[in-house]
Amino acid sequence: MEFENMLNRLDEIVNILESGECGLDEATKLFEEGKNLSEKCLEKLNANKGKITLIEKELNEVIEKDFK
Repeated sequence: MEFENMLNRLDEIVNILESGECGLDEATKLFEEGKNLSEKCLEKLNANKGKITLIEKELNEVIEKDFK
């Protein structure tokens, strides 16, 4: 699932839970789904942070090499 779609679904879940219009069983299922989605979002963010850090490091090495 795309990161943006997961965020949109998380927003939907929060709105449903905040409305108080669902029963305990549905709220529990939604809470669990939200928890799983938030963990997946965090994993994607951390993975992309690592990629960006690596790209920045490589770019800095190229700049230092070419401008020394």
